Amino acid sequence: MATESAKIIAFRDSIQYVNDSIVSQQIIKNSSGNVTLFAFDKDQQLSEHSAPFDALVQVLDGTTEIRIAGKPYSLKSGEAIILPANVPHAVYASERFMMLLTMIKGQ
Repeated sequence: MATESAKIIAFRDSIQYVNDSIVSQQIIKNSSGNVTLFAFDKDQQLSEHSAPFDALVQVLDGTTEIRIAGKPYSLKSGEAIILPANVPHAVYASERFMMLLTMIKGQ
């Protein structure tokens, strides 16, 4: 996906919730990392996994539970959390929510 510079993006208007689904849309992707917008329907989840890079999750709408190394963290709209590289984490939608995931690749 080519990235348009100097373009205003209204994240909550850029993606729609879909019943019983997780929807994602890449905003930026390049060799340094990526930024992806997600919309989770209630009770949807990303099972436990890890990534080789640090990531930042910003909750844009709703609430979620994110587990990092087995420890639960409840986040609501306007809050963010760092997912450390190589540490298992999982995401559960306790209600419909949107998040922006920014992953920065190491060298």
